[in-house]
Amino acid sequence: MRTLTDDEVRVGARLPELAVGLSPTVVVSTALATMDFTPVHHDVEGARAQGSKDIFLNILTTMGLVERYVTDWAGPEAIIRGINVKLGVPAYAGDRLAFSGTVAVCEDGEYTVEVRGRVSLGDHVSGTVRFALPAR
Repeated sequence: MRTLTDDEVRVGARLPELAVGLSPTVVVSTALATMDFTPVHHDVEGARAQGSKDIFLNILTTMGLVERYVTDWAGPEAIIRGINVKLGVPAYAGDRLAFSGTVAVCEDGEYTVEVRGRVSLGDHVSGTVRFALPAR
């Protein structure tokens, strides 16, 4: 895997889709990996008692997947400068989270990608990721 160069990134460029299957194992293991022991992320009955239909991704996992989406495209040397997201519908176990993105801004050596992550119910997450590429 290589890191993109400045001349390879253009405003308006679309990132390739990334789809993540949200098996119960993914939902539970990522919640536990981020030390989020809230029952709605690992206990189906606990989630239902809170009014949810099933367990769902936690915010830290969503943030990590947003970052992964951009850095998988930009490369391992891309430097994340900021992430700003808005959560939408829950990302339930058994669903599929599909990311899409577009390079929106290039200013002072930083790029901003607009990111959207959709599940069957609609937008799970939308927002922006700002990053820089290493000087060559």
